[in-house]
Formats: sequence, C-alpha cells, structure tokens
Amino acid sequence: MPVITAPENYNAEELYVDLRPSFGQPLYLKCEGFNFAGSIKLKAATAMVEAAERDGLLNPDSVLVESSSGNLGVALSMLAASKGYRFVCVTDSRCNLATRRAIEALGNDVHIVTEPTPQGGLLGARIDHVRELCAADHRYVWLNQYRNPNNWQAHYRSTAPAIARMFPELDTLFVGAGTTGTLMGCARYFREWRRPVRIIAVDAVGSVIFGGAQGQRNLPGLGASVRPALLDDSYVDDVILVPEPDTIRACHRLAHAGFLFGGSTGTVVSGAIGWLSAHGPGDGTAVAIAPDLGERYLDTIYQTNWIHGLYGEDVCESWHGADS
Repeated sequence: MPVITAPENYNAEELYVDLRPSFGQPLYLKCEGFNFAGSIKLKAATAMVEAAERDGLLNPDSVLVESSSGNLGVALSMLAASKGYRFVCVTDSRCNLATRRAIEALGNDVHIVTEPTPQGGLLGARIDHVRELCAADHRYVWLNQYRNPNNWQAHYRSTAPAIARMFPELDTLFVGAGTTGTLMGCARYFREWRRPVRIIAVDAVGSVIFGGAQGQRNLPGLGASVRPALLDDSYVDDVILVPEPDTIRACHRLAHAGFLFGGSTGTVVSGAIGWLSAHGPGDGTAVAIAPDLGERYLDTIYQTNWIHGLYGEDVCESWHGADS
C-alpha cells in the first residue's frame, strides 16, 4: 500500500504519498487538494485577489471575472463570497458539473462557452468572452491568471519552499502545466536553490503550451490551446505529453490503492512514472505535485459509461489488468 508521510506539525497542504508500493518507482506525491477550495488554485487565487486589493483595483461594487476550467473558479468563488464581491466564472463545456454547481452554490455565476475560436480553441473563446464583459461594464475586474505574476509568485513563496523543507535532497520535480503558474513559481525557486533540481513539465496531448499540435482534449485542468504568457521554457529541463487514456488509467490505479485524485493529478502521475521508468530511478529523490482531489470527477473520470463513450472499453480493461 502507498505510505502517507508528512512533516511534524504538518498542515493540510503538506501531505505526501509515497507511490513506490503502487507504481514501483520512487516518487512522492505532494497532495494540494486538502484546503477549503479543494485544489492548489487557492494559492494563486488568494495572491491575485490580495494584490488587486492592495493596488486599489477592487472596491465594494467590483465584479471579479476569470476564465477557468474549474479549480480556480471554485477558489475565486470562495474568496469572493467571503469578501463580499460578485464573481463570474467563464468556463467551457469540459468543466465538470460538480465544479459548476459548487461555484453557483457559493452565490456566483457561471458562463459556459461552447464554440471554440479558430486559433485559440475554447480557451481563446473564454478569454474573448471575458474581454467583452469587461468592455461592457466598468465594474468587471479581470485578474487574468494567464499573465498575472502573482500566479507564479504564490508558488515561489509557498509551494516550492514547502517541498524544499520536506525534501532537502530533492533531485527531480514533476509539475503539471496549465497557466504554468505552479510550474514557473517552483522552477524559479529551485533555480536559485542550493543544489540543482531537474524540473520536468507534464502536459496533455493536444495542448500547445510547449509547441505541440492542437488537438481535442476532454479533461479540464492541464493543457491549453493558447501558449501562456507566464511560461519561460529556459526553466524547464524536459517536457512530457500524456494522452488522456493514460490519465484515466493513473487515476484508477490511484483509486484502487485508496486515493481519489483528480484528472490533473492523474496526468502528472502518469507522466512522472513514465519518465522515471525511461530514465531509471537511480538513487535520487523525486516529487510530483498533485493539484486536486477526485470528488469533482466522479461523473467523468470515475464513471464507466462516460469513459466508454469517449475512449472505448479498452481503457477500463487495461487498468483492471494492471491490478491483477
């Protein structure tokens, strides 16, 4: 069975799972889904909102608006509700129903974009819709997670130092790529650290973040149809592209070991295990960041009919075979 480890007097965001017993590779998983918002996105959301308040961009009449595939939308919904702002989350048809309901339950609005733009895909359409809302009403304030430096700075100040404290002999860090805020914050921190750390970015097949061909993606979270402005490739040592069926297989292997994680985590774990298998584990210490938990994916990744409809029955057979 996987082993859960945590530093003495740990908080909920410093929980780690040793995946060696389940996957046969020396990999620790940093679990970021135990805060109130259920994902790592609460860090970036908090940093961006607090910076906007310090800069005088928000007032009692302001309406926060952001493009999100889901997790940041929930985090901003919680902050908006607690601070008395309205919030509009602009998402697309891939956003999980449970996520949309959570945002609405917190008293906020969800706008769903269904038609992609020719070049920017659904993300481009979401951003266009955000810009239209801001142009039509001066009360709307777009934090713009794709360009906001507070996104990566939140992880430079919190996520990366927490990993460094827990693993002072860290050699390799696997980080999923979406807005690349987590990736850039951690990469910048470890570039300045006392010892070299390999930074491995994990992306989804069909994403254009690292120059890949744009393709259909059904899972929210990692990947993008527009290259993020925050990304600086010079901080990344290697890139792994993970097909969505492999994401689903990793999620189910984790679930069968007792851990219910989200799609972004499945992608990162699949990519990390594949990379370690190909390059040899050696004696180094490897950590992967798990952005979210799996409750919001029960109607998709963990629903057999949904999987069959998109990927066929072979995906299910392959994970059952891996457990036998």
